[in-house]
Amino acid sequence: MKTVLITGASSGYGRETALYFHSQGWNVIATMRTPRADVLPESDRLRLVELDVTKPETITAALEAAGPIDVLVNNAGVPSISVFEGTPMARVREVFETNTFGVMATTQAVLPQFRERGSGVVVNVTSSVVLGHMPLSAVYKASKMAIEGFTASLALELAPFGVQAKTVEPGACLTTNFAANATHGASLDELVPAPYAPWAKKAMGDFTGQDLFTKESDVAETVWRAVHDTTGQLRFPAGPDAVWLAQAK
Repeated sequence: MKTVLITGASSGYGRETALYFHSQGWNVIATMRTPRADVLPESDRLRLVELDVTKPETITAALEAAGPIDVLVNNAGVPSISVFEGTPMARVREVFETNTFGVMATTQAVLPQFRERGSGVVVNVTSSVVLGHMPLSAVYKASKMAIEGFTASLALELAPFGVQAKTVEPGACLTTNFAANATHGASLDELVPAPYAPWAKKAMGDFTGQDLFTKESDVAETVWRAVHDTTGQLRFPAGPDAVWLAQAK
């Protein structure tokens, strides 16, 4: 029986991916900064483990607790919606610490066991912002584009050892708490410098008024497909809007 370790599994895509892999008979290590027993069902094939990707000691402890794994899904991330001019550099570093450096640190910690065993898959969850020109996402997009480039090069390094690396690019999902987390509960008016306000309001209206959106299940199923793909495909758009953007490139 195979085992997957998923970061950021307390909600959204991570939680849905944990449920999906569990439903397919896998052992699931569902990690989160603060484990909560109420977010996932009790099962002898599903374990909750503490892991904060910005804290190396918790990465080490989580992998020791997990034991051998077959797949790492780097899903943990922090959102950011803002005009760059009005974004404090402290916030920029916070976004990169989780979305970029946290993914790299967790991946690096897992690679020795994959390489020594000659098998394993790393799936890095990025975003459809990498597929098109999205407003109000300069910092967030930069953090995710970095992981796209990282994964593309990493895949080449790992191929001689039978290990794979891929990205899954979710579209916009209205049923996650992305927007609330991205603004820390503040209104867009509070985050956008006044000269940008009319443009930002229109940009947000265009975004929320689009016809195609992604569901959490789209992402879980795409992660599953990426893990089992044998064609060498590197990038997997997830959700109808992401697929549309990928095809329009």
